Amino acid sequence: MSLTLPKPSLDAVQYISDTHGKTTGVIVPIDVWQEMIGERETAYLLSSARMKARLLEAKARQTGLDVEVVREKLGI
Repeated sequence: MSLTLPKPSLDAVQYISDTHGKTTGVIVPIDVWQEMIGERETAYLLSSARMKARLLEAKARQTGLDVEVVREKLGI
């Protein structure tokens, strides 16, 4: 089962301006922030040819362990 979440909307970003109207900051909703951080981490990982190959291999993998099996193995 896969869950598809909607992309965070940049419309919710609020801009902070000083008395001269110059933008000095932003308020970013947490879902937008987390998406930005995730994209940054992905870009960092893909910057290494070796890591990119490992990630693509893992993505293509059709086998894996059930989450309950992993929890049992880890004792959590």
